[in-house]
Amino acid sequence: MSAAPLVQRLFRELADGELHSGAALAASHGVTRSAIWKAAGSLRELGAELESLPRRGYRLRQRCVPLDATALRRALSPAARERLQELRCEWSLASTNTALLTLAAPVAGRNQVCVSEHQSGGRGRRGRTWIAPLGGAICLSLSHTFAQLPRDISCLSLVVGVCALRALSEWGAAPLLLKWPNDLVVNDRKLGGILIEMRAEAGGPAHVVIGLGLNFALGPSARREVDALGTSPIDLKELGLASDDRNRVAAAIIDSLINGLQQFEREGFETFRTQWAGADALRGREVTVSGAGAPRHGVAAGINGAGELQLDTVSGRKSIIAGDVSVRVCETA
Repeated sequence: MSAAPLVQRLFRELADGELHSGAALAASHGVTRSAIWKAAGSLRELGAELESLPRRGYRLRQRCVPLDATALRRALSPAARERLQELRCEWSLASTNTALLTLAAPVAGRNQVCVSEHQSGGRGRRGRTWIAPLGGAICLSLSHTFAQLPRDISCLSLVVGVCALRALSEWGAAPLLLKWPNDLVVNDRKLGGILIEMRAEAGGPAHVVIGLGLNFALGPSARREVDALGTSPIDLKELGLASDDRNRVAAAIIDSLINGLQQFEREGFETFRTQWAGADALRGREVTVSGAGAPRHGVAAGINGAGELQLDTVSGRKSIIAGDVSVRVCETA
């Protein structure tokens, strides 16, 4: 019998979205029906949209494809597999970023990747909570070492946004836009977010961990949770993604990130700038920037070569450094 915890094994069996009786589940896992009942409760606590039908059994409200290291590795391109130093596929952990930050940095030219079904401490920028229900999200992090700190390192979150856009557009997820500095959005509804953590020494190598969270197929409960945080969500299922296999979609994103980081090292941000500008969700709109001094109001005017937001205010054009700021689109009457 698998050494995986019962709650994980139960999730994988129920992932087909079909109805499974408690008796059949207990028999297949060699446990009591009471143990199945408790494991089902644990799945709900982890965010699974699980139905219990009296005298009939259990089923997930929507089918999903569990994350799997073998399937994920198989879906990567040969070039990406060659550069992969380590791939971790976890059931539950605090955060994929934290998991990679505890490891020694990968050697230059190689990458480490971590994906997880559940995160107990998933977070976005400025300490915000990231809601990622079981089976309904992609939580992944990629670790990379730059042999030398890139001159355009401040643009890295914008580069990652373009890489994610490239990968998802190939799967038919359109029309995606990028909200400066680190969000993927559709019609002002949030699809995903980027969190980058870096360790670097002056004049030496730079180790970055790139975290990407994507809404894949949110259930009603998860949508209510996200709405309660003041963010309107959208997911890839709603956008008509061409695949429901999260392993294949995650692999496409990892491929794009690995290729994009190599391109960034060779050519800098300028080669990404036009594509980012073409997907700019804020350009020409009235926004408020907060989090670094007094709030500033103005019209977003794109980005400059350093990846800084250009803000046209009553006192002239200002350049906003990403840092620890929040950008809100002003409500219109």
